[in-house]
Order: sequence, then structure tokens, then C-alpha cells
Amino acid sequence: MAKSIPDHPFLIESLRKNPALSAAYITATIEEIDPEPELLKLALGDVAEALGQPKMTPEEYELHLKKLDELLSQQGSDAIYNVGTWLNALGLKLTVAVCTDTEDNTANAETRSEITV
Repeated sequence: MAKSIPDHPFLIESLRKNPALSAAYITATIEEIDPEPELLKLALGDVAEALGQPKMTPEEYELHLKKLDELLSQQGSDAIYNVGTWLNALGLKLTVAVCTDTEDNTANAETRSEITV
């Protein structure tokens, strides 16, 4: 019988090798139809491990993870701006785009636009 490969190390290595996959992982988590807040924390933590750990000292990495807990407990627009800054430290950016799926579009959304924090 073949041994299975543990999922977590494979995930982290995949995210580390491909930052675009890291961004897609976070986006997919945020776009869940029935979101669970803990899944977002898990996805952000995985991305931090993959992208932050290699370029941060162990102390910086631990502080970055602690900051994530603080950010996810914040309310309002400060939380959004602070998550954007948190992601920037990992080489990612927070972006909002118009939905391209016709089910998600509003009737008057005719142009594509993007806002980056």
C-alpha cells in the first residue's frame, strides 16, 4: 500500500513556489458561498507560513502571526486597510474587482474596475 503525503507540507511548498496560488487560495476562501471565519484565518496563516517564514526572522514571523489575530478581531474599515498592509508584508496585495460571473453581477455593472489597497 502506498503511503500518503501529508497535505500541509505539500500545500505550504506549493504556496511558497507560486505566490499567485497563494493569492488564489485566499480569494477562494473569501469567496466561499457559506463562509466560515476560521477558514479565512487558516488560509491567511498558511500563506504567512509559505511566504513570510522564508523572508522573516522567526521573531518577525511570530509577530506577524500575532498581528493577524488582532486584525481579524477588528471591526470596520480599519480592519480592511490593516489586512491590506499585513498582506503587503508577504508580497501580496488586497484587490477588489467587479464580478465576472453573470449571477454575481448587478444589473448596472457594465465596466470592469479594480481598487488596490
